[in-house]
Amino acid sequence: MSTKKAEAPKGKLGVMVVGLGAVSTTFMTGVLMARKGLAKPVGSMTQYDKIRVGRGADKKYLHYKDIVPLADLNDIEFAAWDVYPANAYESAINAEVLKEKDINPVKEELEAIKPLKAAFDHNYAKRLTGDNIKAAKDRWDMTEQIREDIRNFKKETGVERVVVLWAASTEVYVPVDEKIHGSLEALEAAMKADDKEHIAPSMCYAYAALAEGCPFIMGAPNTTVDIPAMWELAEKTKMPIAGKDFKTGQTLVKSGFAPIIGTRCLGLSGWFSTNILGNRDGLVLDEPANFRTKEVSKLSTLESILVPEEQPDLYGHGNDEDTQYYHKVRINYYPPRNDNKEGWDNIDIFGWMGYPMQIKINFLCRDSILAAPLCLDLVLLSDLAARAGRYGTQRFLSFFLKSPMHDYTQGEVPVNHLFQQYTMLKNAIREMGGYEADEEID
Repeated sequence: MSTKKAEAPKGKLGVMVVGLGAVSTTFMTGVLMARKGLAKPVGSMTQYDKIRVGRGADKKYLHYKDIVPLADLNDIEFAAWDVYPANAYESAINAEVLKEKDINPVKEELEAIKPLKAAFDHNYAKRLTGDNIKAAKDRWDMTEQIREDIRNFKKETGVERVVVLWAASTEVYVPVDEKIHGSLEALEAAMKADDKEHIAPSMCYAYAALAEGCPFIMGAPNTTVDIPAMWELAEKTKMPIAGKDFKTGQTLVKSGFAPIIGTRCLGLSGWFSTNILGNRDGLVLDEPANFRTKEVSKLSTLESILVPEEQPDLYGHGNDEDTQYYHKVRINYYPPRNDNKEGWDNIDIFGWMGYPMQIKINFLCRDSILAAPLCLDLVLLSDLAARAGRYGTQRFLSFFLKSPMHDYTQGEVPVNHLFQQYTMLKNAIREMGGYEADEEID
């Protein structure tokens, strides 16, 4: 993998978003408002964070843009696909995340973002009923149509580069099947054979993006790019991939708080997490098969931070098998809350001589307000990675994701510890800016 300095961006950056719902319209509105100086992109690492480069007398703390050649917010052009035909302005109003007064100053720009027909299969999101959908003969045809959309967008807008970002709903869980997902050849054959069971629509988007020379970011917990076939395609096309699932509310808390328990050598008996949310995401996740995809993603965070095999006295009991603390995750669809999600965590810990204690965390968060800056950072950093010649899985982007991609075929364990992820992020920025990666992850 290259660690060369990133090339300066030329021309405009196209951002094509799958899904024109609460998250993507909040993202787009915020970027457009920030460009006019009418809002601040709070929560975005690429816009606010400063990191150290150099050591000793040469030490400086700089914003990312002063270390690496990031694309400028003024150079972003948006496009989207969605199953509903409403334009970005109508969708932003319908989502009820932002107040009308915070959307209206960029009304014209948002109205111009009209969703392309989505590549969609109702069986993968049974709760969605939109009809702005491509008619496709098979999965291969579906992919070819998406590729054509990307080419047309480039032609019509004159953008130099495109990043494709999935900000649509969670699909039904697709278990990895080695026979189909294990190689690019097998995946392509399954797409041409219209294997609807193993090829989710999101895989068509990912394949199309990579084949057209666009980095692809999976913002939901879908299996999409987390398969050897897609890794092979990303290597072949020399494109970066990242995923899965934006780390917004509860999992952000978990990846930041679990290290407190681990670092302080306290024991854990159980961690119960439950969420209530009422937006379209909540509606889709109310379907058990879709929730399963999310559950796998949310459960994986804790297990790689507090590892029973490494500290059996602290984490080696709690459930029926008596080999690990009990970890449960629940999501409940509750329409009155809309986008204002509530995450409750009940954590049963124990201390000196095994005496029990409890921690309770109640995070009243706004899902899309937390996700929008992640979208911006993932887009800008994926574009940067491509210009630095980095391709395949971008592990340094795990900071922004609930369930970082990793090579499970080689037994690789993902890094879920927030502060270790931050070190990976800082080192990658340093390298792409021509500095030394000088922090250890230990």
